Amino acid sequence: MGARLRGAGVLAALLLCLPLAACAPGTEPITSGGLTRSSIDVDTPSLRSEKKEAGIAACPTSSAPALDAGLPDITLPCFGGGRDVRLSGLRGPLLVNVWGSYCAPCRTEMPILEQFHQRYGDQIGVLGIDFQDAQTESAMTLATRSKVTYPLVADPQSLLAEPSTLRIRGLPTTAFVAADGTIAHVQAFEITSIDQLTAMVKRYLGIDL
Repeated sequence: MGARLRGAGVLAALLLCLPLAACAPGTEPITSGGLTRSSIDVDTPSLRSEKKEAGIAACPTSSAPALDAGLPDITLPCFGGGRDVRLSGLRGPLLVNVWGSYCAPCRTEMPILEQFHQRYGDQIGVLGIDFQDAQTESAMTLATRSKVTYPLVADPQSLLAEPSTLRIRGLPTTAFVAADGTIAHVQAFEITSIDQLTAMVKRYLGIDL
């Protein structure tokens, strides 16, 4: 019995992830109540309503050509309704944050990103990607409780995990995208303060906020 309880504790820790550690995304198909990745709906009336009430911004246009050193050439649906976003067509300066409702460090990082967005959103864009997440209602609730207003897209089919794209090895992950659309840096661990984030923006994007 003791060994069984210890095993359950280890499993729970792995599922929730500890603060300051990256959450590892799964590699098997998502199934939740019969759902598969391809059947997860990120544009339901409930999600639209929550998004509108929270004041989450509309998804950006993305019409620029793809770059070899830029964001992956995949198109993701706007979370909670709106235009699809072709990631490779985005230009910076931009922070692209990959998160999930199952990721404990994401819960503490998202309010920091929102603070950054409120202070510096007119200089640097922020885009969130809800990655490999079957719990869409929980994800939207996390975003609204974090008071997120920057735009969000969703990747329930795990397109970002494909070998030909920017691979996500743990959450949260933040890509720093330069003005020309190239990826200047990928942060694979939690950002813990706005001061840390502004310092990274200066270091990797050359912008002194």
